[in-house]
Amino acid sequence: MNRLETLSRVAIIVVAVIAVVAALEQVESLLAPVVLALVVGIVLSPISDAWETRGLSPVWGALTSIVISLLVAALLILVIQPLVAQMIVQAPKVWADMQSSVLDLRQMFKGIQDASNEVSKAITPASDSGKDASGSSAMPSATDVLLLAPALLGQALLYFGTLFFFQLSRREIYDWVAKHLAQSTQRGNTALRLRAAENRVSRYFLTISVINAGLGLFVAAAMQLIGMPNAALWGVIAFLINYILYLGPAMLAVALIFAGVAAFDGLRVLLPALVYLGLNSTEGQFVTPTLVGKHMQINPLLIFLSLTFGIWLWGPLGGVVAIPLLLWALVLTDSLREQKPSSES
Repeated sequence: MNRLETLSRVAIIVVAVIAVVAALEQVESLLAPVVLALVVGIVLSPISDAWETRGLSPVWGALTSIVISLLVAALLILVIQPLVAQMIVQAPKVWADMQSSVLDLRQMFKGIQDASNEVSKAITPASDSGKDASGSSAMPSATDVLLLAPALLGQALLYFGTLFFFQLSRREIYDWVAKHLAQSTQRGNTALRLRAAENRVSRYFLTISVINAGLGLFVAAAMQLIGMPNAALWGVIAFLINYILYLGPAMLAVALIFAGVAAFDGLRVLLPALVYLGLNSTEGQFVTPTLVGKHMQINPLLIFLSLTFGIWLWGPLGGVVAIPLLLWALVLTDSLREQKPSSES
């Protein structure tokens, strides 16, 4: 009977987890900006604390967070727009080079290609599906962009509103959580844990920002040495995209392959991507574990699974907020306290 009760409880928990995950996926457009705003508010909490220690109102900290967010958004637009424009201009050369490479490969394996075509003709009969494919356009039209604009504006307003009011009433929120979600004897400890989690996440992002800035400088210098156009721009992109672990570096490596095809000829087309991957691997294998691992000491498998779940659930945005949320949860549950023996001695 006890075993049956245990199985029933496990089944209820599994069903509840599935229901929560499904709900999170359905309300992505509503909840993702809110979660991002909360994470940003926690990261920028030292700025609000600095204003309050000078005797100023929390409004100044909230407004400062809004200004910083606007500056980061403007920086992203200024960085991405020239790169996209340049890639559009260089697209004909990239396409011609790629076509030439494909033709060379097809000539090398012409026999295999002919055999494959014969098998394909024998298996797949001719159809008029090409008309349907050519009749549809995958490119978004101006109407699609206009219809998408209100949704993006609504998400931006939701983000800024959540960030402002969270920074404005951060202490009251922590006190309310400690009062209503903890026992009377644990309220003070719960409030301290919330502040400790906030400080840990903020310190993590500060350390990661320093590491990413150093990586961006090295990438810019390396691209300049190999003669890559817009080397400083690639350094800024490397700095920004490294916040999205795994997925961000992979996206940048692919972009550098296309940029290398546009800028160089021969085997040099792979040089920008190889240089970046080498620098990124050095940062990931040596620099980050040395500077961040001593403070976090989280199981790498747990980090990987949280990143995978976040990216699967909410895309790149989920990859950005996955680690801060994981770190916050571990601090709140005292899961990191036993991993700091030096402070106890």
